[in-house]
Amino acid sequence: MLGAPKQAKFGASMDARQLKVEAARAALAHVSDGMRLGIGTGSTADEFVRLLAEKVANGLTIIGVPTSERTAILCGELGVQLSTLEETPELDLTIDGADEIDPALTLIKGGGGALLREKIVAAASARMIVIADRSKMVETLGRFPLPIEVNPFGLRATEIAVAAAAGSLGLSGPVTLRMTGSQPFITDGGHFILDASFGRIPDTRALSNALHAIPGVVEHGLFIGLASAAIIAGDGVQTVHAARKPGSSTDYDVA
Repeated sequence: MLGAPKQAKFGASMDARQLKVEAARAALAHVSDGMRLGIGTGSTADEFVRLLAEKVANGLTIIGVPTSERTAILCGELGVQLSTLEETPELDLTIDGADEIDPALTLIKGGGGALLREKIVAAASARMIVIADRSKMVETLGRFPLPIEVNPFGLRATEIAVAAAAGSLGLSGPVTLRMTGSQPFITDGGHFILDASFGRIPDTRALSNALHAIPGVVEHGLFIGLASAAIIAGDGVQTVHAARKPGSSTDYDVA
């Protein structure tokens, strides 16, 4: 589906971190002087921040809006100038990673626990570019458990409602509370995360709507219609665009 890479091959010895670096390096070419830039969270986004900081040290001027406290700390350590969505509510571009990417560039995100802020920042951006290694590309989302950010109040009731909503769509599987040691993982917003192992999710829009209808659900990790391109590193670097043609299913454009 992704076609043949059109850039130099990297060789079989390139490890996972190197692939993330190459995807991040390709994304950096989309960043121009004066941009208002959403900066993502996660291991691939961290590589992007490090490369961005080198450009900033050499004179690139950008204003960054981080999607997590973790990213804000890294940017601060490396000298990347930051703002907030209150101060800079409209962004030119967000660059972020993903846990899974399907052919329509619908994503599962939230493995790092920052899905709510990531989605708010992406929605405030004119464009979102996803950076990842080739292992994150799937035909149908769901191999990676879907993170669902929930209010701690009424947790058990919310868990039951999530399972029922999934069941109404023919989905099943364990829904587990994410833990840090013996304590629940707490997001930057003070919420918990449920990781839902539903398996294949054939209708992401229907699941999104069903989850949003549950009062205890703050947000979920399905990112639908937000990514405009994905930069994928494998045995080369590819930029994948989802193109919808009138009267047809989703096609792929690969650059």
